[in-house]
Amino acid sequence: MPTLRSSDRDFPSRLAAFVGTGEADPATRAAAAAIIADVRRRGDTAVLAATLRFDRAKLAAGDLRIPPARLAAAARALTPERRRAIQDAIASVRDFHRRTLPRGWMARNAHGARVGERHLPIRRCGLYIPGGQVPLVSTVVMTAIPAKVAGVPEVVACTPPGPGGEVHPDLLAALHLCGVREVYRIGGVQAVAAMALGTRAVAAVDKVFGPGNAFVTEAKRQLFGRVGVDLLPGPSEVMVIADRTANPEWVAADLCAQAEHGSGKETLYLVTDSAKLAADAAKAAARQCRALGHGAKVRAILAKRLLTVLVRDLAEAADVANRVAPEHLELLVADRAIDRLARAITTAGAMLLGHRTPTVLGDFVAGPSHTLPTGGTGRFFSGLRVADFLRRTSVVRYDAASLRKAAPTVAAFAAMERLDAHGRSLAIRLGR
Repeated sequence: MPTLRSSDRDFPSRLAAFVGTGEADPATRAAAAAIIADVRRRGDTAVLAATLRFDRAKLAAGDLRIPPARLAAAARALTPERRRAIQDAIASVRDFHRRTLPRGWMARNAHGARVGERHLPIRRCGLYIPGGQVPLVSTVVMTAIPAKVAGVPEVVACTPPGPGGEVHPDLLAALHLCGVREVYRIGGVQAVAAMALGTRAVAAVDKVFGPGNAFVTEAKRQLFGRVGVDLLPGPSEVMVIADRTANPEWVAADLCAQAEHGSGKETLYLVTDSAKLAADAAKAAARQCRALGHGAKVRAILAKRLLTVLVRDLAEAADVANRVAPEHLELLVADRAIDRLARAITTAGAMLLGHRTPTVLGDFVAGPSHTLPTGGTGRFFSGLRVADFLRRTSVVRYDAASLRKAAPTVAAFAAMERLDAHGRSLAIRLGR
């Protein structure tokens, strides 16, 4: 596992090289473009061909949509423990996002006119739910519930099928409990393309949401403009900033947790002012891997995709975090240092503060959505929120008195920009 020291002369360039640009490699771009072009040309036929090729599931067009009765049956079959867990997560996420719901407003501007904003739900939204070896049941809650809080009338979900064409029943149950009734067994680039472009089986959506692998993220990038996208969340990331007060076993457990998502491209950072803690955490992580169900994959990530950064103090740790803009950021430092360190960091997708706040709480149940910016895009993207499912419309209403007040300014701008028709459109209303 690579190690950098913040005191090294070439530290900024080596850190930037490890973080990368967030852009897909040429092969991924070309593969995504080819599938999108095929779906644009052949519709459902292309979707079915890609599903057979990549998911090894042979389906007919009529099989793509999962009947709502199947969703309801999966929910009924849940064990009481799993039902309670999903409902607990739903309650936490709903409560958090209700607090963030934007409100419309109206006021008088300097001319005395009425101005304000309205927030209206997007008509039809598509959710991408990763499946496969790691069916992300929690992603259903983290994307569907904000959409429901926003009041989106039509929520569609796509999730990849297994080789037999089946979708994990826990995913179906969660979709039902979240109120999603239109669900398709489609994954990968073909799912994003079907939602963006529309096919005979899948009506086009207005905006696509949800995390995915590098191909899914690239498909969203290429289709942006034809359809809205939430952000470009790729393989999972975590940065743990730990000082001498951190428990190396806990640090190791948190690194292993984010390494087990299964894409093989997860990125882990351990930033610490203690070389001893770094060594102890590395040993603990190697030992913990032996007892994990995905231990082999976790070991591979720890060997190649865990970067340890040794800093001189927590101020340097904050600088590293701001450069990386990590998806999840844990601050496993002394209580007295948490608030100051948190204020110094401005680019993290989500901050988890203190020794007893592992990332898994944000993944499953704390409340904020776990769909977060990755690959350095936290510099300009925020995590998924209710506002992403809404359109903001500005509202303006002038009367005769306020129009007269605005007239000199409008006339001056029309003259400066040599747009006489603009000026005339106001003047004619004043009889000039």
